[in-house]
Amino acid sequence: MSRVGKYPVPLPAGVTVSIERGVLRAKGKLGELSLTLTPNVEAVVEANEVRVEPKGGTADARMMWGTTRALVASMVRGVSTGYEKSMEITGTGYRAAVQGGNLVINLGFSHDVIYPVPKGITITTPKPTTITVSGVDKRQVGQVAAEIRAHRPPEPYKGKGVRYSTETIRRKEGKKK
Repeated sequence: MSRVGKYPVPLPAGVTVSIERGVLRAKGKLGELSLTLTPNVEAVVEANEVRVEPKGGTADARMMWGTTRALVASMVRGVSTGYEKSMEITGTGYRAAVQGGNLVINLGFSHDVIYPVPKGITITTPKPTTITVSGVDKRQVGQVAAEIRAHRPPEPYKGKGVRYSTETIRRKEGKKK
């Protein structure tokens, strides 16, 4: 039985949730998100909260109960406060800058890496060695940050590369003479 699913999702001020034909829509000051509900669960908006209930006692319904509740909670937080991932670039000459609709990163290759900023995502570079990815959709923010990091993941010997600001790199000892 789901422990996550039984808790209702509270709606902060300024967020409205509507359910039409199996599609849950959340609207807030930062934007709008929608989620197609599976036929195994039912969502109900009452007062200032959203409740998710399984339809029947099947294993699929119980599995999707907690998952759907977590997705709804992510949507509500996204349209009210948004999500943000911060990344740091370590390495001599490594830097990033936003030019137009592209993120241009110099990662020690023979060419600059040009990453087009997707719709719904805001990328800023407060310092040349810091990248901040922010947006309304939690999945999209995480995916964009992972794609940027994948261009040059941090290596364990000198720690050079792109890493999340909360990430710690396990360093290895170099070659001994």
